[in-house]
Amino acid sequence: MNYLVAGLGNIGSEYAFTRHNMGFMVLDAWAQASNTSFSTERYGDVAEISVKGRKITLLKPSTYMNLSGNAVRYWMNRLDIPISSIIVICDDLNLPFGTLRMRKKGSDGGHNGLKNIQDLLGSQDYCRIRMGIGNEFRNGGQVDYVLGRLDAEQLAKMPELADKVIAGVKDFVLAGPDRAMNSFNSKQV
Repeated sequence: MNYLVAGLGNIGSEYAFTRHNMGFMVLDAWAQASNTSFSTERYGDVAEISVKGRKITLLKPSTYMNLSGNAVRYWMNRLDIPISSIIVICDDLNLPFGTLRMRKKGSDGGHNGLKNIQDLLGSQDYCRIRMGIGNEFRNGGQVDYVLGRLDAEQLAKMPELADKVIAGVKDFVLAGPDRAMNSFNSKQV
């Protein structure tokens, strides 16, 4: 079985360590822990890892957040991966920082990256892991907030959060979406 795991974010050093780039941070941590590196390919940076004989392609789209669907659709088709074997990791304003949620399908929840993926795939039937970033911004300050850098305390928590997300993806790959969701979502506070 082959899987595509897309971590959403924006390319460029000015976006490093921003709330919107949490998907990129998780994939960077996974690649480092797996002793592999990304190569720049069409529509993004990709790396391949294996988990008990299952091939997982990690994708960091180079299309910017709001056009993430272009990269996900291209790599899904190129690798001939069914939509049920796609996992998207993204930030979520509707969850407090540090809260993680896995769903095997669902709406975009107001997230422009997920909306573009849904529009281009023509379906909501792909797994998503939402990483809470909170919503502590003034009225009209949403863009500045999501593009703002994580503070020192939040950055210190990222390795633990990344480990939990990676473990959730591995559970998805090895045990299936329902068991993975039950395990992953019940561990959250």
